[in-house]
Amino acid sequence: MSRRRLSAAVAVLALAGAVPALVPATPASAAACSSYPSWVAGKSYAAGDIVRYTDGKAYIAEHANPGYDPTISTWYWEPYGCDSGSTPVGTFVVTEAQFNQMFPSRNGFYTYGGLTAALSAYPGFATTGSDTTKKREAAAFLANVSHETGGLVHIVEQNTANYPHYCDWSQPYGCPAGQAAYYGRGPIQLSWNFNYKAAGDALGIDLLGNPWLVQNDAAVAWKTGLWYWNTQSGPGSMTPHNAMVNGAGFGHTIRAINGSLECDGGNPAQVQSRVSTYQRFAQILGVDPGGNLYC
Repeated sequence: MSRRRLSAAVAVLALAGAVPALVPATPASAAACSSYPSWVAGKSYAAGDIVRYTDGKAYIAEHANPGYDPTISTWYWEPYGCDSGSTPVGTFVVTEAQFNQMFPSRNGFYTYGGLTAALSAYPGFATTGSDTTKKREAAAFLANVSHETGGLVHIVEQNTANYPHYCDWSQPYGCPAGQAAYYGRGPIQLSWNFNYKAAGDALGIDLLGNPWLVQNDAAVAWKTGLWYWNTQSGPGSMTPHNAMVNGAGFGHTIRAINGSLECDGGNPAQVQSRVSTYQRFAQILGVDPGGNLYC
């Protein structure tokens, strides 16, 4: 089940310590877009800063930058929900009742509270764009999570024979928790020492030294899943978050997560399983799943 590897290009970044680290930000409160300070060209902004652009919309800095234009530099800025949509600000588009309907047999570890507590790490997740876009992204994330974990049943990788294989000793930091410590854990089955290092650096948590946090702390587990979803493109050409927000379609999320093994005819049954789950979750949320479902 554990196939969560960085692409070769991102792995090189991880080696160099250049994997971008997003600073956790506080979720939006029920404030109007106009309550945020106006964006100023050339002003230095830190990750997590929220501004109101000239179009009247709010944007959050995903990475520190010297006042780049929020509508041009999408690497540095992310649209930030305020009072422009019908979904209450700060409210996850999936209710606890809907979450339980999606995962009737889930492991008690994967709590709804753990998920909502993790959302502050990536405030653009399921809050960007129209209500339809928000719900599609939430459904897409949870559908892939369901596929990876057998319906949120498995916390750790089931094939223990794989455990010693996920240590890349060529990394300068090695495997301080032990060679067999970096097996798949969490909702997107984070694995390999370099992924634990990159995710931990981004989240401000020492996951390289203590990878067991991912299987012992529900909020940390969910954050690692959101880290991959929002920042990693894997074998794909875009992150799953960008695929859903920009309308590329659910198929691109599959490619980003496990495209090297499943897409292009690699395993059509697995792809169909993901698509069917996404369609079912979209129906629960009352939203059309959109097009481009397959990879």
